[in-house]
Amino acid sequence: MPPVTPLPPDDLQLILKQTASLWEEVRGRRIFITGGTGFFGCWFVESFCYINRVLDLNASITVLTRNPIAFQAKCPHLTSDRSLTLHEGDVRSFIFPEGQFHCVVHAASETNAQKAADQPAEIFSTIVAGTERVLQFACACRSSKLLFISSGAVYGKQPPEMTHLPETWNGAPDPVSPSSAYAEGKRSAELLCSLYGNHYSPECKIARCWAFCGPHLPLDRHFAIGNFIADALAARPIQIYGDGTSRRSYLYSGDLMIWLWTILFRAPALLPINVGSAHDISILELAQKVKFASPGNLLLVWQSRGMFLTWIVLGICSNSGSESG
Repeated sequence: MPPVTPLPPDDLQLILKQTASLWEEVRGRRIFITGGTGFFGCWFVESFCYINRVLDLNASITVLTRNPIAFQAKCPHLTSDRSLTLHEGDVRSFIFPEGQFHCVVHAASETNAQKAADQPAEIFSTIVAGTERVLQFACACRSSKLLFISSGAVYGKQPPEMTHLPETWNGAPDPVSPSSAYAEGKRSAELLCSLYGNHYSPECKIARCWAFCGPHLPLDRHFAIGNFIADALAARPIQIYGDGTSRRSYLYSGDLMIWLWTILFRAPALLPINVGSAHDISILELAQKVKFASPGNLLLVWQSRGMFLTWIVLGICSNSGSESG
């Protein structure tokens, strides 16, 4: 895999501008992060390194990773930063690094839909046992604050008439379905945060994250917008499985970082906060936006009609931007 491109300077500057007042408390201190090599993690690490340099915080970040060599190959511009240290280990069993860490960010999470289908017990174990290990570490290193990256999946199936769910929504995943392993894992992990947060030292902050887009988003996973972009980049037809009417909201990853750093430093403990866009869009509209940005791509919808499955061609976008079909 070739090295990833550094994040756009404008994004890093905006994150700094919106969070500048938060960073003084970590001056000269250490942050520990799990999942630092993933979509969220790369944004966490790169925004920290940039802000640390610009504000001359003399802070440092330690990144837990199962494969330091792979991370070095993926993000050499990050691993060359003197403020960053890689710590090898599995989130469920890692050896605690020595010393005190002021903040812990637990962003490790398995998002591979195929693995979730084939190995649901492994997904559940990684989330729950990993979260407990991180909480134990936060207590051992006398951390003041811990941010747990949870998910909107904890609410269960979203009613079709609701475009957004409030934190007070009492829905839940099906507890006897193996497909609920990820969602139930996140629910159990939130409970662990409550148990540790109420009896030990770290202030546990919970961010329930929804759908996002931006650099580092995997294009080969189950994320609809990533799949659409992958189709467009490969000059393949942009494919929708379903009728395209289901609605999602997408927040840009730069804005995501602003909110997550703010939640870590300023949010009340044990008050779950939804993180996502306030503007919803249908899957069909989303695919059309990607198509319009990539002239020449077909837009296909895979619809089920009783026992028959049919491709519907919705049009070809010409170089002039007009649509026909």
